[in-house]
Amino acid sequence: MDVSVASWLVIAAALVAANLPFFNDKVFALVAAKWPRKPLPVRLAEMTVLYFVVGAIGFALEAQIGNRFPQTWEFYAIAACIFIVLGFPGFIVCYLRKRHG
Repeated sequence: MDVSVASWLVIAAALVAANLPFFNDKVFALVAAKWPRKPLPVRLAEMTVLYFVVGAIGFALEAQIGNRFPQTWEFYAIAACIFIVLGFPGFIVCYLRKRHG
């Protein structure tokens, strides 16, 4: 797999994973829950787990391409901030969009 394709694949996976908790009321889009609307702490917990899932996908693709590069804490802090920013459209749709009707 080409480095460019792998990079775009990780970015696309991060975009989908960051917005997934906000576009449905099931836990991880699989498990139905008894609440009428999923609470924000559950959505944030889902985002945290999905951040690590996307990171694992990125590590796997990087290892498949060649050598994995060692990263320091700054890399993970910036990646977490970018993941939160990627989830912002889902947050807007879920909490800030005015519902008509």
